Amino acid sequence: MRPLIHPSIEDITVEGILHALSDPVRAAIYVALALGGSDCTFNCSNLQQVIDRPIPKSTLSQHFRALREAGLIRSERHGVEMRNTSRCPEIEQRFPGLLAGILNAHKVQSMERARLAKRKPAARKSVAG
Repeated sequence: MRPLIHPSIEDITVEGILHALSDPVRAAIYVALALGGSDCTFNCSNLQQVIDRPIPKSTLSQHFRALREAGLIRSERHGVEMRNTSRCPEIEQRFPGLLAGILNAHKVQSMERARLAKRKPAARKSVAG
């Protein structure tokens, strides 16, 4: 098996973090991990339903790789499982307030999307000629 790449805290950049979180699925995965706390470990299949449709395992693996290579998560192999934890405390020490701001913005955006989804589209009136 190939070794997992985890950048050192000094090699983590704001640009890398923002790029990794620019994908809505990766952002949703990371929010679930971050809200679980650094002591909470999730295997990949726990996060297969973070959006409104299931994510194929191969796609999910690519999302976890992007998050890991950006330095946002730490992954460890345990048998056939891959266990993932957030690196929030380390990143908070390097970039104070960055993740809190991102998580808050994600929450606001999610609430706005939920509010808009509850709205029903106005019925169109047909124009009789």
